[in-house]
Amino acid sequence: MSAVERLYSERISRGTLRPDPAQQTVLPEFERIRAALAQPVKRGLFSRKTPEAPKGLYLWGGVGRGKSMLMDLFVASLGDIPARRVHFHAFMQEIHAGLHQARKAGVEDALAPVAAEVVKQVRLLAFDEMQITDITDAMLVGRLFEALFAGGVAVVTTSNRHPDDLYKNGLNRQLFLPFIQLIKARMAVVELSSPTDHRQGRLQGMQVYFTPIGSDSRKAVDAVWRDLAGGPAEPLTLVVNKRDVVIPAFRNGVARASFYDLCGKPLGPADYLAIAEAVRVLVLDDIPRLSRQNFNEAKRFVTLVDALYEARVRLIASAAAVPDMLYVEGEGTFEFARTASRLMEMQAEDWGSA
Repeated sequence: MSAVERLYSERISRGTLRPDPAQQTVLPEFERIRAALAQPVKRGLFSRKTPEAPKGLYLWGGVGRGKSMLMDLFVASLGDIPARRVHFHAFMQEIHAGLHQARKAGVEDALAPVAAEVVKQVRLLAFDEMQITDITDAMLVGRLFEALFAGGVAVVTTSNRHPDDLYKNGLNRQLFLPFIQLIKARMAVVELSSPTDHRQGRLQGMQVYFTPIGSDSRKAVDAVWRDLAGGPAEPLTLVVNKRDVVIPAFRNGVARASFYDLCGKPLGPADYLAIAEAVRVLVLDDIPRLSRQNFNEAKRFVTLVDALYEARVRLIASAAAVPDMLYVEGEGTFEFARTASRLMEMQAEDWGSA
């Protein structure tokens, strides 16, 4: 039994995981990469030979199928092999920050030192949720991945899309197409085609809207968050029209933020669309009562709910009142009726599974 299979079996034995044949068929791909990385690096007598990167893995499929969970097991199986698991958006933000510093220092090819620093640190990069929505990322990833592969770094990534659908209909997409071919050449493209949405299964029968706001509701939301995130979270920064939109906590497609984080700041429709594109579940804390006193925040909340609703993003929330009592006086109460209706619809057990 391979290291990844052993971890998978241990979770089943503990009752924290249900066996899934589609997931089990993917485990040999992870073991192939782990075994290759575990081989001693051959060094020349007078030179340090760059180890060849094993063929990576591009694991794609619908939400809730267990892609991120399998990648976590794989990373846990690597032992002392230098590896890093990071959300793709967060990694690209680090790359852009490094490029900015290199350009300030007058480096002609700013990407070279940035990629070299990554190569120096890891043998494997595990990206969660690869998706390309920004043209600057689209123009950069090809050269970046070429540098990583040349430096002996293996890449494993999850995505909700087949490589052919990355950056679909994006600006100057023809310039992005060589990167898709690079993925297919240097990574095994495998679909996780399980018919079971495990995340939706965990949410079925679970309360997703908690009111009033207080210690009990906060404890309940914390418990849901721990179950869905499945581990320590990191901030997620999305670049929208050259501005940073920060989600304070993100892991495995699940995001957490307060009402103030997303509605108390001057965000607009493009920002909320980007959030809805990047996350599959949003845990939103402390929605207050809405009125003419916080009219701007209320308008943003309406726009946020619309974006989540259209993208079928699951919403888990704590609020000062039930949806149809959140906004009961002042300008905008009539318009809020639709939002209240959507908030109630989004509480259904099967909502978001379609």
